[in-house]
Amino acid sequence: MTIHDFDTARYLSGSEVEEVYAAAGIGEAGDVDTAVIMLRFTNGAIGTIDNSRKAIYGYDQRVEVFGSDGMVQAHNNTPDNDIYSNADGVHSAKPLYFFLERYMESFIAELKDFVQSIQEDTNPPVVGIDGHIPVVIGMAAKKSYLENRPVKLSEIEHPVPQPA
Repeated sequence: MTIHDFDTARYLSGSEVEEVYAAAGIGEAGDVDTAVIMLRFTNGAIGTIDNSRKAIYGYDQRVEVFGSDGMVQAHNNTPDNDIYSNADGVHSAKPLYFFLERYMESFIAELKDFVQSIQEDTNPPVVGIDGHIPVVIGMAAKKSYLENRPVKLSEIEHPVPQPA
């Protein structure tokens, strides 16, 4: 469930993950359906990812970066920006329900970048190692959950592809 959150964490931190600690709850299907994962980065930053298999109110994916110099938040995409407040509470539209609704523009931009890299014979912004590293982070998270301890990525055996 969390593979793209690992991508985002690497991108936002500007650093690589060096250690992972995962705690999780088991759902009715007998597998992880809710998890909290702490990431320790080589630049000294720490990050947390809270994840659940299903948010009944829509595709809930938010991010907050907080540090000594300030904070930035990115909220959920919704069909509109309207917020209605009354005596019963504060109400707004639910987040977009499906990832295709939420990320259509991103998918188009990725495709354009890929085609441009082929046309110009340059490396695309995202290369094979960027797909490999989140898998290794996921393997470390699983090991952490199973062994109930922090796991360094260096403990995970993984052949690292070299850029061409």
